[in-house]
This record gives sequence, C-alpha cells and structure tokens, in this order.
Amino acid sequence: MAQEAGGGVSLGALGAGITIIGAGFGIGKIGASAVEAIARQPEATNKIQTAMIIAAALIEGATFFALIICLS
Repeated sequence: MAQEAGGGVSLGALGAGITIIGAGFGIGKIGASAVEAIARQPEATNKIQTAMIIAAALIEGATFFALIICLS
C-alpha cells in the first residue's frame, strides 16, 4: 500500500498529481506548437492537427498508465 508522507497525503496521490501536471504541460506544449505551425503554414492544417491529436492521445495513454501505477 501507499506510504503516508508528512502531511497525511499518500505518496500515490502525490505521484498522481505530479503525473497530471506533467501531462498538462506536455499537451499544452503540443497545442501551442501546433497553433504556431498552422499560423506559419495554413495549408498544412490537416496534417498538423492529425499529428497533434495522435501525440496528445499517446500522452494521455501514458498518463493513465502512470495514474494506475501511482494509485495501486
């Protein structure tokens, strides 16, 4: 089972929070880069959006896996 940290928060919950923060930053970076790329090359919008959605889905999959590990 998860051990208790000093303030009564389990280490699993702390790990889950860090995981969510990292995923949020990663998906935010993908979105920002995609918007910049579309602004530079509007004709490539469909390819950029497809790549962005695939990358975000991979990050979410890894995040869900990490959350399961942290909370189990």
